Amino acid sequence: MLNLRVRALQLLTRRDHSRAELKGKLAAEAESEEELDHVLATLQSERLLSDERYAAQRVAARGSRYGNARLKQELRQKGVTDEDIDTALPEAGDETERCRAIWAKKFGHLPETAEDRAKQMRFLQYRGFSGEAIRRVMRGADQ
Repeated sequence: MLNLRVRALQLLTRRDHSRAELKGKLAAEAESEEELDHVLATLQSERLLSDERYAAQRVAARGSRYGNARLKQELRQKGVTDEDIDTALPEAGDETERCRAIWAKKFGHLPETAEDRAKQMRFLQYRGFSGEAIRRVMRGADQ
């Protein structure tokens, strides 16, 4: 059990992990499921492992490049609960402003044709921005 805790701490010193992500990485090294759950519960009680903190850091790091839908999807894939995701997302800031900044950096000019407009909108959708944020940016770009 001590080796498992040491390995978990080694992983956590590099960067924060979600509980599910850390469990997946340590599963092969654990002697039993109970041992692994006990180590993870101990780390959580010592506040060394926190899904809420992981979500906040992930949103802060990637929020300037991606929309809320993409951030939610990535966090769900890492095993973060919807409650922790909802707590962390406001840290990213206004989605429309982030969308506008990405649009300006990538394109910076008004779409001249319907194809250009569709291309710009697809790019923003791929980045995970909501349809409403994209419409606001494209409406503002047209003005």
